[in-house]
Amino acid sequence: MPKRLLLFVSLLGLAAPAFAVDPAIKKQLEKLDPSTRLEQSCDTEAMSRINSDSTGFKPDKVIAYTFKDPVAGDNSLQAPGAVFRSKGDWYHLSYNCITGPQHINVRELDYQIGEKVPREKWDKYYLYD
Repeated sequence: MPKRLLLFVSLLGLAAPAFAVDPAIKKQLEKLDPSTRLEQSCDTEAMSRINSDSTGFKPDKVIAYTFKDPVAGDNSLQAPGAVFRSKGDWYHLSYNCITGPQHINVRELDYQIGEKVPREKWDKYYLYD
């Protein structure tokens, strides 16, 4: 393989997003305004990561703003007051997310899972079954 082609192929690998986005999800995200797209991309990636990491949780929903408003940057979202639902229960969640400029591909995601949200507090925070 010529050196230039090998270099180009190597650089393409560096430019790829850290986490691949399913084409169907990408199509739906592209329909959203940029700020909503940022939040949804990060929520979706958080749900995917929690599901695939060895946490034992199987999340089916993440909400970035339940306990505290998220803080958005140009290509980042800090969600210290998020929650996720797993197996019918809600849990506190905090995450920091960095995306590409189109807010579709997540490049970095760090998260921390907190305590279970008591069922008696669900109504107060608009959480549901």
